[in-house]
Amino acid sequence: MKTLYRTVLAVVILAVAVASYLAYDRAMAPFTPPTLADYPIQGVDISHHQGAIDWQALARQPNVRFAIMKATEGGDHRDKRFAENWKAARDAGIVRGAYHFFTFCRPGSEQARNVMGTVPVEMDAMPIAIDLEFTGNCGKVPTLEELSAEISAFFDELNGAYPGKPIFYLNQQFFDQYLKGNEARFPDHYLWLRSIGQAPKREDCGGWSIWQFADNGGLDGIKGSVDLNALCPSETGFAHLFPALAAK
Repeated sequence: MKTLYRTVLAVVILAVAVASYLAYDRAMAPFTPPTLADYPIQGVDISHHQGAIDWQALARQPNVRFAIMKATEGGDHRDKRFAENWKAARDAGIVRGAYHFFTFCRPGSEQARNVMGTVPVEMDAMPIAIDLEFTGNCGKVPTLEELSAEISAFFDELNGAYPGKPIFYLNQQFFDQYLKGNEARFPDHYLWLRSIGQAPKREDCGGWSIWQFADNGGLDGIKGSVDLNALCPSETGFAHLFPALAAK
């Protein structure tokens, strides 16, 4: 009976966490998307869900300067289009980055080994990004101590294999729940903020570097919707995060 109670309680906690995540995420939608005049460096994030991509067509659009693509998830899943997308984006002249979907139910070190076996180390690529969210994750809601320990184990295992400090993808609710006031518990990182309901404060650009502002964008070269992102405008050029842009 106690085991059943704990299981039901865990499911309820997870459901509340996901519902809160989605409600917070869309609380202010709709809003006016950022313009290139205000946010001159924009890009996309993609996975196999976008299917076959015409990277040359994508590269001809001024709002696609970079692409962050899913590489791995958990301890053994690899995106089936990652290798294809990684090469094609480079051939099209688009700055590339790879992200790992971090599951709360596998050891961080195990997940890091999955990344290292999948993502090439290339100096002109963006730093490794990790996707931290409840949506689509396993049925565990980690404590602050558990999450920080496993993320630290993840990067300890990577041992600096990829250049630059990592990028953490999350929404404001996840940041408030785990990272706010606890930044010292986590590896130094750039913040990739999901906020499709409202624009983050531009004066807070010191606190965030990339803004995901839409999950239903439409672009030539991609059939269906795609996530759209913008670089913090005060970071124009941003050679330390986008080294390949320094010469462009």
